[in-house]
Amino acid sequence: MITTSYTEKVEITAVCYEYLNGSCPKFVYPLFLKVPLYLFFGSVVILTVFGNLFVIITVVHFKQLHMPTNFLVLSLAVTDLLLGALFMPPVMVQSVETCWYLGTVYCKIHNSVAIMLCSASIINLSFISIDRYYAVCHPLLYHSKITSSVTVIMIVICWSVSAGAGFMIIFLELNILGVEEFYYENVACEGGCVLFQSAASYTVSAVFSFYFPGVVMLSIYIKIFHVAQKQAKSIQDSKCKNNIKSILSKEEKKATKSLAVVLGVFLSLWTPFFICIVINPYIGYTVPPILIDMLSWIGLLNSTCNPIVYAFFYKWFRKLYSLLVKLLY
Repeated sequence: MITTSYTEKVEITAVCYEYLNGSCPKFVYPLFLKVPLYLFFGSVVILTVFGNLFVIITVVHFKQLHMPTNFLVLSLAVTDLLLGALFMPPVMVQSVETCWYLGTVYCKIHNSVAIMLCSASIINLSFISIDRYYAVCHPLLYHSKITSSVTVIMIVICWSVSAGAGFMIIFLELNILGVEEFYYENVACEGGCVLFQSAASYTVSAVFSFYFPGVVMLSIYIKIFHVAQKQAKSIQDSKCKNNIKSILSKEEKKATKSLAVVLGVFLSLWTPFFICIVINPYIGYTVPPILIDMLSWIGLLNSTCNPIVYAFFYKWFRKLYSLLVKLLY
């Protein structure tokens, strides 16, 4: 008589909600990784919020900074502040805990805000590039074309279009149009909050909200620096030296250079993410979620970097920072 014993191996997978059917799987990070991750993401959130809050207070408080370019910088700083205050904290918890605990409705609002703020950033940068184009390439027309009222209209258009696009895409479920069955069977689960889009939705949104504006802005700045080089060469001519100085001041040059750096940082940090999400649907959504998460955080660091760029280029920013430090200590 032969007795055969079998050992049944059962693999227990952690889930977000133990007592709910269809709960998302959960990856549990060990404590020695959780703590550094929370410290890193928390530091990014704090730097983003306070850095951009500082920019907003500076521009609003000092009347000498109330000019069209700085109003657009203010709008961009508000975008970055909202990303740091509203969007980053829930993403931080989701990235570390690998689950979404704030419910389905707030998930939709969260994704809508993500699209809105990303769109607002690129539209703000587009209007800033237009402002810089007139300031450098058509300086004599600048004050008649780019007035405070025109800037306010630009900002209203920016936020209206961004909010409309963000909330319509998510709440009307335009992002999953045509792939609803695949989404609800393979992606949607309790404890998950993924900004999922079909191949067509990813491609169209990326082209119109990132690639096309990015190429146009790069073209504008190339034109700006080409004109600026011509003006710099003409300064050497003594006959037009005084005229050129009056047309293009040092402050205008510095503002143009700093805002070009802001654009460069934005494009360099967000391009890997947008390349990844456009490719992902065409390869069967096989890009690991952790890679997409990592690339999105690299993009979000743009909001942290902008105040650093202003501090590096603008003397008024550094002066006010020193003043505030003295008052605090």
